[in-house]
Amino acid sequence: MVSKVLTVPNAQGFHMRPASVFASAMAKYSCTVTIKFNGNSYNAKSVLNLIAACMKCGSEIELICDGDDEQQALDEGAKMIEDGFGE
Repeated sequence: MVSKVLTVPNAQGFHMRPASVFASAMAKYSCTVTIKFNGNSYNAKSVLNLIAACMKCGSEIELICDGDDEQQALDEGAKMIEDGFGE
């Protein structure tokens, strides 16, 4: 298991477009990808879970990957979040 604490930088937070892009990117990995936020865990491969989490700009989250390709998933997921999903 690998994890990284990140801050959501984009002004709109995890709204529909970034949630969709992120979930699609994480779906290609066989490992589990979870985001912990406000004491709850969310399946990061699910668009609906990401939107339901209500992660806004400035939210501190933990991205957790566990499985065979965990490091690759963490690296890509962290970069996407840090880059603000290109917004």
